[in-house]
Amino acid sequence: MKGSQSADISLAPAVYVETYGCQMNVADSQLVMGILRRAGYQRVEQPDQADVILLNTCAIREHAEERVLGRLSDLARLRNRRPELKLGLLGCMAQHDRQTLLQKAPYLDLVAGPDTYARLPQMLRQANFDPIVDVRLNRDETYAGVVPEHEPNAVRAYVTVMRGCDEFCAFCVVPYVRGRERSAAPDAVIDEVQALARRGVKEIVLLGQTVNAYRHGETGFAELLRMVCAVDGIERVRFTSPHPRFMSSAVIDAIASEPKVQPYLHLPVQSGSDRVLQTMARGYRVGEYRALVERLRAAIPELALSTDIIVGFHGENDDDFEATLELLREVSFDSAFIFKYSLRENTKAYRLGDTVSETEKGERLATAIALQERISLLCNQRLVGRDFPVLIEGEARRGNGMLSGKTPQFKTAVFPASDGLGPGDTVLVRVESVTSHSLRGAPAKAPLQAGSAPEVRRPTGEMPTV
Repeated sequence: MKGSQSADISLAPAVYVETYGCQMNVADSQLVMGILRRAGYQRVEQPDQADVILLNTCAIREHAEERVLGRLSDLARLRNRRPELKLGLLGCMAQHDRQTLLQKAPYLDLVAGPDTYARLPQMLRQANFDPIVDVRLNRDETYAGVVPEHEPNAVRAYVTVMRGCDEFCAFCVVPYVRGRERSAAPDAVIDEVQALARRGVKEIVLLGQTVNAYRHGETGFAELLRMVCAVDGIERVRFTSPHPRFMSSAVIDAIASEPKVQPYLHLPVQSGSDRVLQTMARGYRVGEYRALVERLRAAIPELALSTDIIVGFHGENDDDFEATLELLREVSFDSAFIFKYSLRENTKAYRLGDTVSETEKGERLATAIALQERISLLCNQRLVGRDFPVLIEGEARRGNGMLSGKTPQFKTAVFPASDGLGPGDTVLVRVESVTSHSLRGAPAKAPLQAGSAPEVRRPTGEMPTV
């Protein structure tokens, strides 16, 4: 019987999936692999082993598209040895560049948007002489009943609870490439979480473009959080990315009162200038964001915060940029993802044009990153000598007999390996030294029971200035 199964597997077409972009794209690649596995495909880890190569792409930033097109050109050369190889492009870039994509990459056999993955087996069968293109958006598609192929032995897993976006921020292409908001049924979400718990996954990350706007019938995001926390075997629950406008009292209370919901929040602000926020169509003012941060920290004293910042957006002047720097100093974010603005076709801001030179954007980017690095370092330095429960993910990136994992505040902790400790264990680590990006320490005690968490006080005192 085993020999027969091996023979069947060897005859299955092999697919290689390469992923670019955010956690949503990682989750979508797992979804795609689940669909193809059910259709009889097997996954391989190297493109030269594949019968089908699929690139799941991002369209948020211009250079990401250039990188993908260069990669496609390199992969197309594999046809010199394997003429039957099929090459496909999936995701946001497929949706965004559908008019010119086949001109830029004429060797593509398949182009599929984020709402057409259920048709991939059929599309691959049809892709022979002419390329198959399907980028239709579908407001009803949530891929209910499809079991994603999560990474084996993973400690953390992403679960998509919402698709699309209704916000239409002026700089963002997501509503145009992923369609309008729709939420997965709570039962489908819980079924997936329960299946992951049975596989030994310890941490769940709920995903959505504006995840805290989740709504399915009478179930809102706060209720969904509590339902996920009730699943046995899951020790930690996180979510990303919320929108400040939908951070309701019910959601804040769920974060504060559910021990499994971790005290870390990625809360994009984008700018510290009211004028720029209005042009961005973000739907809130800086004062409202500050007040929300105060509410969150009052309810969740151990909370760590990260954010997104765009510098050089249309109309941003020196005063606007200084307001963003001041917000970084005042809020004291634990970390921030800071980007230069780039024009994206099909967005509201595209017709406004670029008013900040690339040179000025680069200088502002460097200034903001330097400030945030100093703030992050100061935040971490104030954790030296404290103990944190760390969920072990595996060996540290540089090895050397070290393990790494995440604290409840989603900070990377690195510490010496010891017998009996491995991925999925939670161990108390005493912080001995830090960088702006990580903590280094040593196990303080034996592995902890699920739910243990020490108090973490926010840094106080004057923040650094540029």
